[in-house]
Amino acid sequence: MAATEKALTLHLKTVLRIINKYDLLSEIRRRKKYRQMGERLHKYENLLNREFQADRPNAKWVTDISYIHTSQGVLYLSMIRDLYDNSIVAYKTGTEQTVNLVLNTIKAAVQKEAATAELQLHSDQGFQYTSTGYFNLTKEYGITPSMLRRGNCYDNAMAENFFGILKTECIYRHKPTSFDEARQMIDDYIYFYNNERIQLKTKLTPLEKRRQLA
Repeated sequence: MAATEKALTLHLKTVLRIINKYDLLSEIRRRKKYRQMGERLHKYENLLNREFQADRPNAKWVTDISYIHTSQGVLYLSMIRDLYDNSIVAYKTGTEQTVNLVLNTIKAAVQKEAATAELQLHSDQGFQYTSTGYFNLTKEYGITPSMLRRGNCYDNAMAENFFGILKTECIYRHKPTSFDEARQMIDDYIYFYNNERIQLKTKLTPLEKRRQLA
């Protein structure tokens, strides 16, 4: 029995040596390697660290993408929220969840508001926010990226909070049937949210609080 086991061990070692030499591996067991296709992943520290208060406008922004379901398909909503007054600084919609959707949102925000080196832009670890395009644009504008930790969804709770409000108070009630209808609903609601919807803590609308400081 011992001789048989020894022979079997030698046989397996021989097979393994041949496999390694000629790179012979079953396609069923071969593990696929993740390839970036030339795109580098950029990861950032969680600078926000769940400190969801800001003492001035344009100090802490949070951003994310959400799904708006319509009868025509899914519309993607990218937005940036200012933690000083919880206002929506900028937003863009698209039928594809692309890096450009996020970049265009940032460009719209910077055109509207002053961005400084002290401004933190906090996001999740989605591919749009780890992309080279995002890295280059935030660097160009002097914005400091911040990113939630893996497996800690509450790190970006303030972005998710707005999407919850939007869907509960608007989208779920009316259920848009087309992309155009969804876009119009989003436009109308965000205008209402920024200018008319009073927040419980401040007893002001987001833009009223912003104007008070000015």
